[in-house]
Amino acid sequence: MPDLTPLLAFRWSPRAFDPAAELSGDEATSLLEAARWAPSAGNAQPWRFALGHRQDDTWKRILVNLPEGDQRWIRHASALVVGAHTGGDPERAAYDLGQAVAHLTVQATALGLHVHQLTRFDRAGLATELDLAIEVRPLVVAAVGRLGDPFALPEDLRDRETALRRRRPLAALLLA
Repeated sequence: MPDLTPLLAFRWSPRAFDPAAELSGDEATSLLEAARWAPSAGNAQPWRFALGHRQDDTWKRILVNLPEGDQRWIRHASALVVGAHTGGDPERAAYDLGQAVAHLTVQATALGLHVHQLTRFDRAGLATELDLAIEVRPLVVAAVGRLGDPFALPEDLRDRETALRRRRPLAALLLA
């Protein structure tokens, strides 16, 4: 791989999280600070986050709005982070939120943590469950934790978890 910082080269989105690992207060603050310092058009910072630690009330409210198939593994994550954007131009806000979540993810990697992002979930249910204002739109849920045993996963997930990571070739990503 060409010169790529290890923070990016070794980042991946596991499904196997350590069910005993906890996310410390300092780690949680560090992740959210990284998101806070992400680039933002006009410094609008149109992102908002909800953080639930395993088995606390917020975590449970997030979990019940995720697809059942994902609940099988995501329940072992140390924390669940909802990323939402607020009002304004929705495309611009979504882009900025993506930057913030990317920064959070790189910071997690620096801390020895892993993040798996989900975009398929019951957005309306989650907004209701978290009592979000109408202009606050949940866009992503990020599971955060330490790496667990992939052989503890159900067989269908284990195969995906242990398969080689693949990316499209760089040439396939270029428009011209």
